[in-house]
Amino acid sequence: MCGIVAFLGADDAVPYLVGGLKRLEYRGYDSAGVALMTGVGAAASFEIVKRVGKVANLEAAMPAPNGAPRPTLGIAHTRWATHGPPNDENAHPHVSRNGRIAVVHNGVIENFAALRESLLSKGYALVSQTDTELFAHLLEDVQTKEKLPLDAAVRLALTQVQGAFGIAVLSLDEPEVLIAARRGSPLMMGIRDAQTPGGQAAYFIASDASAVVEHTRHVIYFQDSEMVVIRPGGYEIMTLDNVQLTRSVEQLELSLAQIQKGAYKHFMLKEILEQPEALRNTMRGRIRLGGASPPEIRFGGLEPLMERLASARRLVFCACGTSWHAALVGEYLIEQLAGVNVEVEYASEFRYRNPILARTDGCEDIVVVISQSGETADTLAAAQFARKKGILAIGICNVVGSSIARETDAGIYLHAGPEIGVASTKAFTAQITCLAMLALKLGRYRGAISEEQFEEHVTALLSLPAKMAEIFAQSDKIYEMSRVYRYAHNFLYLGRGYNFPVALEGALKLKEISYIHAEGYAAAEMKHGPIALIDRFMPVVVIAPTSDATYEKLRSNIQEVLARGGSVIAITESDNDDLDAECEYVIKIPKVADFLSPILAVVPLQLLSYHIADMRGCNVDQPRNLAKSVTVE
Repeated sequence: MCGIVAFLGADDAVPYLVGGLKRLEYRGYDSAGVALMTGVGAAASFEIVKRVGKVANLEAAMPAPNGAPRPTLGIAHTRWATHGPPNDENAHPHVSRNGRIAVVHNGVIENFAALRESLLSKGYALVSQTDTELFAHLLEDVQTKEKLPLDAAVRLALTQVQGAFGIAVLSLDEPEVLIAARRGSPLMMGIRDAQTPGGQAAYFIASDASAVVEHTRHVIYFQDSEMVVIRPGGYEIMTLDNVQLTRSVEQLELSLAQIQKGAYKHFMLKEILEQPEALRNTMRGRIRLGGASPPEIRFGGLEPLMERLASARRLVFCACGTSWHAALVGEYLIEQLAGVNVEVEYASEFRYRNPILARTDGCEDIVVVISQSGETADTLAAAQFARKKGILAIGICNVVGSSIARETDAGIYLHAGPEIGVASTKAFTAQITCLAMLALKLGRYRGAISEEQFEEHVTALLSLPAKMAEIFAQSDKIYEMSRVYRYAHNFLYLGRGYNFPVALEGALKLKEISYIHAEGYAAAEMKHGPIALIDRFMPVVVIAPTSDATYEKLRSNIQEVLARGGSVIAITESDNDDLDAECEYVIKIPKVADFLSPILAVVPLQLLSYHIADMRGCNVDQPRNLAKSVTVE
């Protein structure tokens, strides 16, 4: 989950390292630190600065220039705690016992206990409670024993490590060398050549592109069990088995403006309001409507696989968190519009229960993994598990070049744009939009829907961005509603059918950023337990579009809440006045077909969560204990 930045060039490394950490702070913000290589040759030494809390604390502690030559090589890290609480001692970088090796690390060393006992028996003492310090000592132990250069020692030490890692390493014995390696935790290299305006040749290591896009658009994405050795004159990429590799340099599609807040108070608000444009980008170039040819939806990467998808015994969706909720909506969409059996699994549980997967012709299971970042450890592992079993794995993700994009057989990019806020918003609606397009494409391919129905549905899909923009006109009402409910201790969210997952997502958003306990339920389940909680202090959000076949049953649920003194917030369509006199608040969304209603119904819930969290003084973009990209189990 943590963020790694490293720099080797001719410029002062400090602005690049601290600036990169600021861009990566959404990945982890418990503590931060840098290790700078100062001096040359035998006079080389580390200048290490570490501070608990935000990157701003680290920035304030950095020494001011004093006229001495500035360091041009360094590594930096912003932490999300796994081993050991957030404090200055546990912050990265960590150094070896002899003080000659510095390491930053993202991931979890699973055999930490065994390695710790081995090193303690050799006289090593651990200052911190982290697994990363242990790796610094392990690297020293290997290098001292085997008399190896740094790159060979790193490779040999990593053969003893079980678990996930992205690392960057410096050594005083080789003061012009930067080494980075990964397994399971994302890592990339940015390359700036000497002809770049405003800067000299330089190399950057980072956990994701947001840390380097300001300085270069030329990048290389590393794959699992790969390592790079960077020197002022160039770099070598190899496997951890020391097989030399050639990697092509890719051009970043990301722009600096996309990862800046601009005039918005928070990234989350910016991203909520970006959703109409995000949906347009998700559909752009994929839908053909009008003209002499029949209407069509095309996914370039899936076209060769349509027969297998359409004839699959079942599609198994694997995801976590918000993406899991999108997968649940996808289950409704694909089963009802295409007639294909779908099952939704928590990616974190999928491979551990040894699921039965079919792979014979005419009886094939296909695994579809969904992740905004494309780096979610459990979801990536589900895709890898499927492929090892010979099962076709398809990825749906937002980040180009991510691990899931590389380690699946085919897939769909969301093209929703960068999402910096930890609580996912525009990725959720983009995921559902992609799944709706996939459901319609499969339904037409299988003959489950006619050409006329297909055209009608596609037209409705294309209308969503404009309809979503209409909801923002009610922002003032949602804001005032948030003022009323900001002191609530519990919320209940109810929905049915397509909007049951939206109830789950609404509750998750409130929990994530405002720290209010909230639960989402299928509305009919309220009578099977949650109704016991309802009193005048319990706000109940009911998603009740009239397009839902169970609308009258949802009205009955509302009456049951009101009869027990509960306060009801209803989400319904703009032409429905049934609930106005019954509910405390009614938020109205444009009328759409039932299968598209989740894409609109979730927007008021996102805004409700945002405003409540902001009014409560919570850190909306960086909620406590959470990080954007969960790259460890």
